[in-house]
Amino acid sequence: MILNIYIAKRFFRAFLIVLAVFVSILLPIDLAEQAGRIASTQAGFSAALELALLNLPGALYEMMPLFVMLATLLMFLGLARTSELVVIRAAGRSALRTTMAAVGAAIALGLIGIMVVNPIVAATQAQYDASISRFQSGEVRTLSVSEEGLWLRQGNEERQTVIRASQANGDGTLLFEASFFTFSREGEMQQRIEGQQAALQDGAWVITGAKIWDLTVANAEAVALSLPEYILPSTLTPEQIRDSFGHPSTVPIYELPGFITQLNNAGFAALTHRVWLQMELSTPLMLVAMVLIGAGFTMRHTRFGRTGVMVLTAILLGFGVFFIRSFAQVLGESGQLPVLVVAWAPPLAAIMLALGLLLHTEDG
Repeated sequence: MILNIYIAKRFFRAFLIVLAVFVSILLPIDLAEQAGRIASTQAGFSAALELALLNLPGALYEMMPLFVMLATLLMFLGLARTSELVVIRAAGRSALRTTMAAVGAAIALGLIGIMVVNPIVAATQAQYDASISRFQSGEVRTLSVSEEGLWLRQGNEERQTVIRASQANGDGTLLFEASFFTFSREGEMQQRIEGQQAALQDGAWVITGAKIWDLTVANAEAVALSLPEYILPSTLTPEQIRDSFGHPSTVPIYELPGFITQLNNAGFAALTHRVWLQMELSTPLMLVAMVLIGAGFTMRHTRFGRTGVMVLTAILLGFGVFFIRSFAQVLGESGQLPVLVVAWAPPLAAIMLALGLLLHTEDG
């Protein structure tokens, strides 16, 4: 038990070292990139720093499997260099059993990532998306889905329009039982439009079966108009509506199942969000796979030589598994592979292959 705690501590220390190194590398690079993005605006260095700090947690969280891989290499190379692995072997502990402490630490990191880090990343990513949109265009376009239906907001500093619909088609360009509420710059409601359906076409909402109330007059119902079709100008495009959902990472994992249900009820497939949910749940297995791959190439004494080749091979295999998982995610989001296969097959296959390598190294 004491030995397992010692190895786990060494693993966490190596992980923190790797994390600190990447923070020192990624933050200045991202700061320069954000400064370039908002260079044409009046925002200064403080705004670029704010964007970089908001974007950093998401970038680090996405790279966590690679951090675990590098931490595993750093830890086992250190144990091998000080001959501690030789002592552990001489005490009768097998290589596979030795890795269990690091595997347990990786599972703990994965659970912490899902339960603690994921909600933090969701909050920072949502704030980052809103901030970058405000700095770049000055327009506000937000979309949300609730039990009451679909809510969409469009406009700029001069005029805002809030849109509600009970249902929509797959890309949000056709709304059913739609309501449009137009507000002035001061926040006063100026107009209300109800329609059986509204279609986004060529920069305007084409509202069918429209009834229009002018709320700037005393008796709005008396002057209300009923038209078979009404055209309301809009700066929205189908791409902007789709992007308004944001990445699934902006939704905390605790709220993601309910959000997926609401998307389905509103008429959206929510395939991207379903894939993301399963990918998040399989994160601990992915971290275990990285630990086993790293251990399979570094649990040997340094006097055997070829340490550099072994480390490079482990890193390349780790990147390969990471790439395959990302590629499978793309296939899952496009509907070409089942969601469960996309999320769980790559880490399980990597664990099996790494275990085979460890057993071969241990027993020959």
